[in-house]
Amino acid sequence: MTGAPTPRLLVVDDDRTFRVSTAELLRQDGYEVELAKDASEAAEVLAERRFDLVLMDLRMPGLSGTRFLEVLRTRGERVPVLMISGFGTVDAAVEALQIGADDFLTKPVDPDLLSAKVEELLDRRPVPRARGGALAGIVGRSPGIRAVFDQILRVGPSETTVLITGETGTGKELVARAVHEASERAGKAFVPVNCASLAEGVLESELFGHVRGSFTGAVTDKVGLFKAADGGTLFLDEVGDMSQRLQQRLLRAIQEREVQPVGATRPTSVNVRVVAATHRDLDEETRAGRFREDLLYRLRVFEIRLPPLRERRPDIPLLIEAALERLHGRSDGRSPHLRCSPLAVRLMQSYAWPGNVRELFSAVESAAIRADGGVIQAHDLPETVRQPGGRTVPERATPGSFGERPDMDRDSVLRALEDAGGVRVQAARLLGVSRTTLWRRMKELGIEE
Repeated sequence: MTGAPTPRLLVVDDDRTFRVSTAELLRQDGYEVELAKDASEAAEVLAERRFDLVLMDLRMPGLSGTRFLEVLRTRGERVPVLMISGFGTVDAAVEALQIGADDFLTKPVDPDLLSAKVEELLDRRPVPRARGGALAGIVGRSPGIRAVFDQILRVGPSETTVLITGETGTGKELVARAVHEASERAGKAFVPVNCASLAEGVLESELFGHVRGSFTGAVTDKVGLFKAADGGTLFLDEVGDMSQRLQQRLLRAIQEREVQPVGATRPTSVNVRVVAATHRDLDEETRAGRFREDLLYRLRVFEIRLPPLRERRPDIPLLIEAALERLHGRSDGRSPHLRCSPLAVRLMQSYAWPGNVRELFSAVESAAIRADGGVIQAHDLPETVRQPGGRTVPERATPGSFGERPDMDRDSVLRALEDAGGVRVQAARLLGVSRTTLWRRMKELGIEE
């Protein structure tokens, strides 16, 4: 693609002849290639630069390829790895794939097969794109969510600290991961921590680490999450719940780019991008004296506000489909792929979703358990969704019975048309009626095409 950066590959092999010849082949294919003769040298190169793919020998002197791969995956390194070996046993291939290799080839490697495999693995990379109503797992086409996509793609490539705000269940961690994937740090670790779920002392040790003997129970040194995220992104979820003392320590870590483990006598430098999130109004928390104003300024260099689901109703059919796809994938394809009846979709679009996307996914999973015949019907939905505000909703739509259909008044029809983007077939589905019925009702209500 014109203007796209040239993929950078790392070849790790103790056989110099194979290493050099493979690099030459890959350079002829248009890739930027660097070489390492063993795991130790590869670790140094990976710490300095980002790569799009690593081609690694399975058995090398010192640290083997499988052991090195295990270390990489434990550290959160997500760079794709193509394992290559002269010992092409099934057991070796299975072991490499279980540890986290993306594919496996045996020597002697056919040049055409190698080129095809490299191209295939590069095409699998999680490159963030706002296409088809989704970006890095975030689903939607509404104006509010499209604005979020734009903000992610704008701020992602920078080193700017990001604050994500929004109600509980709106998908703040998904957005944080998308920001990470859109950055130059995408090949490095993404380390999340929920600041509200841990006691102050535990959170301090988790974030900054501790040295042996610094407190009762500290029997070994512990590397903190700041250090674990070195080179990558640290996601501080529910940062508004952090104590004043830890806020001070966090501010210093961001300003000085260094952390001091509990009980240590000197700080250590870190290279971390901080992305934070909260459901709280931090301006109000600051006015009340519960959140430091200087820390708020540091965190809110760039703010992404996630709209609640009630403000993005046109996205609900897409989210329902995403939830069903996830359930189908979780069953490894053993369960049939479910779909929702038009009335069930319409009921879900009319519900307020106080728990936002998280609640919707739970409701779809609950309904899927109850559903028969491969279709989720209105009566399969949780009662809170079927009867919002205590109003009983009919099990089936009855086309043409307008007098008994409060959902076919002028406002409801206009809202369905708006949610469907003016597409009458889709609006009819949302209302649970045929296209002809909707057309007749539009004429009766004086609604123009």
